[in-house]
Amino acid sequence: MSIDLSGKTALITGATGDLGRVMARTLASAGADIIIHYNRNADKAAELQRELEAMGRRAMSVQADITKAEAVEAMREQVEREIGTVDIVVANAVIQYEWTTVLQQAPEDYISQFESCVMQNVYLAKAFIPSMIERGAGGRLIGINTECVLQNFEGQSAYVAGKRGMDGVYRVLAREVGEHQITVNQVAPGWTVSDRDRERNTERNEAYERNVPLKRRGTDQEIANVVAFLASNLSGYITGAYIPVSGGNVMPAI
Repeated sequence: MSIDLSGKTALITGATGDLGRVMARTLASAGADIIIHYNRNADKAAELQRELEAMGRRAMSVQADITKAEAVEAMREQVEREIGTVDIVVANAVIQYEWTTVLQQAPEDYISQFESCVMQNVYLAKAFIPSMIERGAGGRLIGINTECVLQNFEGQSAYVAGKRGMDGVYRVLAREVGEHQITVNQVAPGWTVSDRDRERNTERNEAYERNVPLKRRGTDQEIANVVAFLASNLSGYITGAYIPVSGGNVMPAI
C-alpha cells in the first residue's frame, strides 16, 4: 500500500514558506503536479518550481493575495488556463504578526487573521470546489490549522480566533459537499521543526517538550506526511476532521 497521487494536481497556498515547501515536495514525490502559490517571494517560488520539475512533475508558480476574492478567482483562471483543473487544495498561507495580550493587540491583527484564516478558505472553496463537483471525481480541501486552538494560551487571541473561525467553515463545508465525494479536513501541527530551526540549531525546546507525550517537537515532514495521506484515496472516508499532529500535546475529547 502506498500513497499515489499520480494524475492529480495540487494547489498549495503559502507554498514558499518553511512548511509549504516540504508539503509541495512531498505531494510531488507521491506523483502530484503542483501549483505553487506565493504572495511576495517570487524567487523562492521559481526555485521550488525548478526543483519540482526536476522531479518530473508539472509545476507552476502563481502570485495572489489570498485575502481578496478577485485575486483568488484570477489565480483559478490562470491555473486552469496554464495547467488545468485542481484536484487538491491545501490552504497553508497565513498572515504573520506580533503576538501580545488581548488588551494590547491591535484590532488590525484580528482582521488580518480573519482574512487569512477564514476568508482565504471561503474564497478557495468558491473558486475551486465548483469544478470538482462538475467533474464528478471528488476532491480534497485540506486546511492547516494549529494546536493553539485547543490551548488558548496568553498572547494567542488573534491567531486562535482566526483558526477557530476556519474550523467552523471547514466543518460546515464538509457537510455541504460530502455528497460529491469531496473531503474537507484540517491538519493541526504542534510547534514544528523546520529548516529554519535546523539552520539555527534550535530544534530542541525542553520547556515545550516536557508536556508533549512523545517528548519532542514534530517535524515539517511529519506534517506533510499527514497532508499527503488526506490528499490520497486512502483517506476517502474521512471528512470534517481536525487532526492534531502534535505528539499528543493536544487531544480533542469526545
